[in-house]
Amino acid sequence: MRDDSLAKKVYLEVRKKILSSQLSGGARLVESAWAERLDVSRVAVREAFMRLAGESLVEVGEKGGCFVKKITIEDVHAIRELREILEIGALKVLFVKRNADLIEDLESICNDFSNMVNRGYYGGACEADVRFHERLIHGTNNARLINIYESSNIPLFHMKIGAILGQMEDYMETDTEHRLIVQALKTDNWDLAYSTLVKHLERGEQESLELVED
Repeated sequence: MRDDSLAKKVYLEVRKKILSSQLSGGARLVESAWAERLDVSRVAVREAFMRLAGESLVEVGEKGGCFVKKITIEDVHAIRELREILEIGALKVLFVKRNADLIEDLESICNDFSNMVNRGYYGGACEADVRFHERLIHGTNNARLINIYESSNIPLFHMKIGAILGQMEDYMETDTEHRLIVQALKTDNWDLAYSTLVKHLERGEQESLELVED
């Protein structure tokens, strides 16, 4: 495999872990560990980290080394506002286009999410959560909207990896909200879709603020 392909492999894997909250802000990214984990050279890892730094997902520490960029209170507010603009806009398009295949895909993702939580695989559940929101955007088939969403590197900023009671409640609420959005699409209930998505994003914002303030 070519060096640029290997670097892309690392980039996609680390990006996925960051956006699904499996790598939290401040976490150190060790070149040698990722090289061994993904069976690539440290050069490929370094190139991937630099690309992630260019996208403001990773930052270089004062004494060297790469770290996942920490999210500030201002970031949390901005992320919620951006997600609301893009995802509610996407919902409007989806209600016009009425895509049965999309609904089937979303239901499958919801089932994946539930299965991951039930098996205790919370990292996989977070990745399924990211896929749900990405599928809403991709379901519009609007290339410009998709490009804006992907280039924004919007993280799943409210989910906490783990299984203590408070965190399990978050997973359960997320599952319920996702399924309500799908049900709203199936039954052409715009008010339900809109109110559920807004509640979903506002809840994520509030839980993220609690984490940042801690």
